[in-house]
Amino acid sequence: MSGQASPAVEIEGLVKRFGDVTALDGITLSIAPGELFGFIGPDGAGKTTLFRILVTLLVADNGRASVLGCDVRRDLWSLRRRIGYMPGRFSLYPDLSVEENLRFFASVFGTRVEAEYDVIAPIYEQLAPFKGRRAGALSGGMKQKLALCCALVHRPDILFLDEPTTGVDAVSRREFWELLARLRAGGLTIVVSTPYMDEADRCGRVALVQSGHLLAVDAPRGIASSFDGPLFAVRARDRYQALLATRAYPHTGSVFPFGDVLHFTDARVGRASGEIARELVAHLQAAGVSDADVSPTAPTIEDSFIARMSLPRDAEPAA
Repeated sequence: MSGQASPAVEIEGLVKRFGDVTALDGITLSIAPGELFGFIGPDGAGKTTLFRILVTLLVADNGRASVLGCDVRRDLWSLRRRIGYMPGRFSLYPDLSVEENLRFFASVFGTRVEAEYDVIAPIYEQLAPFKGRRAGALSGGMKQKLALCCALVHRPDILFLDEPTTGVDAVSRREFWELLARLRAGGLTIVVSTPYMDEADRCGRVALVQSGHLLAVDAPRGIASSFDGPLFAVRARDRYQALLATRAYPHTGSVFPFGDVLHFTDARVGRASGEIARELVAHLQAAGVSDADVSPTAPTIEDSFIARMSLPRDAEPAA
């Protein structure tokens, strides 16, 4: 025996088209048991289509996929009992109470809330004061916690969460990720998608996805450190004026707003960082941005994502 566990998710050459639109174009990757794995990308990247295939709600046009060693097409009926799925849109019954929704979803899988309470207890404790409230009257954060409870109540072996924090406040987002970390510490395999780049650091590994293509698959730190070339933060009181002036700079490789600064790369190769900074400051001052400051900064996942978007589509994703 090799001692190496089989992948919890294995995808090879997955393709899905909707008319003339290719939602997934040859996706290949694997996810290990016990991972908290994230798919990171904007709306329209193909994340929801991929999740619907993996949870047996949609059939791919080409390629293959298996979850927990089961083929998602051939073994769908046995696989569905082992999967927990939380879709991107709130899909519980808004006219049923918190408790009624939970009991209904438990009954669908042939179990009872009491029998599985230890699985959902850390989450349900926060919902208990509202157990008689209609699900449709809950706040965004509480709706997500109820949906997570309903996805866990049958004790699944793997959990798929499609953009679980979209539309909720920052505090609820943090609390939700803390709940996922507790579930992951208990050994549950979790696959999550999000459009928020800052949530990538919560995952063990992530896949960057854009227009149905994989741009990179790696640990968050590995993706950030793979950024090619020096990166600079441009600071000025009038950020918009600085942005326009930097776009007009003849040596600009890329420039985009990032928080309260601009992130800039120089198109030239081999220039010293100090020389690049001095030349850009001189250009900005000549353009009327008198308080411009340019300094090297550490790249983030978002910087790497934007840089990879300009690579040829047949470029091999980092693994």
